[in-house]
Parts: sequence; structure tokens; C-alpha cells
Amino acid sequence: MKGKLIVIEGLDGSGKATQAALLAEALKARGCRVMQVSYPNYQSEAAGPVKMYLRGEFGQHPDDVNAYAASSLYAVDRFADYKKNWQQFYEQGGIVIADRYTTSNAVHQCSKKPPEEWQGFLDWLFDFEYEKIGIPAPDAVVYLRVDPTLSQKLMTGRYHGDESKKDIHEKDLDYLARSRAAAEHCAEAFGWRVVECEQSGEMKSVESIAQAVLHALQDLL
Repeated sequence: MKGKLIVIEGLDGSGKATQAALLAEALKARGCRVMQVSYPNYQSEAAGPVKMYLRGEFGQHPDDVNAYAASSLYAVDRFADYKKNWQQFYEQGGIVIADRYTTSNAVHQCSKKPPEEWQGFLDWLFDFEYEKIGIPAPDAVVYLRVDPTLSQKLMTGRYHGDESKKDIHEKDLDYLARSRAAAEHCAEAFGWRVVECEQSGEMKSVESIAQAVLHALQDLL
């Protein structure tokens, strides 16, 4: 019996890794078999081209690499990780919690195209990864909603003010704004479970967001 795949999605700086870890902890406390995965998997050789892309070796701006090419780089990384690390666990009924997944291609690469082309790209993307490549489609996607301005502030804090540590996505405010618009489209079009992460221009507490994530998944868990 196949398990469940739950994806935590959101803009850079939205707290995906933190919330994925807290969700895993909560489910383990209930006695569930849980595995966490995160993408890109920078420890894998399969992520080599992704790292080159994010370092700007193919161009200093995200739009220098078209949506289909960039998506293919990330898809190879996910396929390799699935085959090597969690396919058996998932197929034997385990719960896999992913910090980013194909949904990140939907958000970040869709934003490189005009809105009237989004649906065609998304149709291609999900067919490519879930049907052609054969990695599992998620059972649920939790979207951590954060304004791009706040996410930039949080990332600056993460890197202690050193802007040089940001990758080509994180540096580009216009790109992040377009990614937010694409994320909102995907959340509505595909029924992602939206969790509001800010209040009055500041992030809510980690604990309150974690509770909201669990609430958003209560019908699945």
C-alpha cells in the first residue's frame, strides 16, 4: 500500500524547512512512519546542474535559463532522490514530507512565462514529472503564504546581511514578485492548502504556523 506525500511549499524565506521538520515531529509523536526530504538535494551528484544554475553559471538572472530547461534540471534531482532514497519507504506505506517538490518548478519556472502561457506550461510540467519520469504526485500541498517583501527581509536576516550569499532567485525582487503571483495562481487552480504566515507585516510565531499546518491537513492525517 502506497503511503502519502505531503509537500511544504512557499517563497524563499517562508519557513518551509522549519515547518516540514515540525510536521514530521508531530506525526512521529502520533506513531506515524515519517521521512523528510528536501529539494534541491544538494548532497546528491544529481543536483550538480541545479547548483550551477543557482550560482549563475548559465546566466546571472533566472530568466537566462528558460522554464523548460530549468525545470528539467530540478526534475533529474528529484528523480534520483526518489529512486535512491525514498521510493521503497513510500511504497510500503510511509509518509514523506517534502520541503519543495515539483510544485517549486510550478512556482518559480512558471513565473518566467506570461500568465496566458501558465496553464500550458503547468500541463507540461506535471505530465513530465508525474507521468513521463514517474515520480509520485503529492497527496497534499501546503502553501505558506508570505509577502515577497517580508521574505526578502527574512532571507537577509538568514545571511546576516551578506547579500552575496543569495542565489540568483533570492537576489531578484521582480522575479520573486512574479513567483508569488504564480504561486497564488497554482494554489487556487490546484487546491493547495493555504496557511497565512504573517500578520501586520510580521511573521506569526513558528508554533502558531505549525498548528495551522496540522489543521490544514487534518482530513488527510
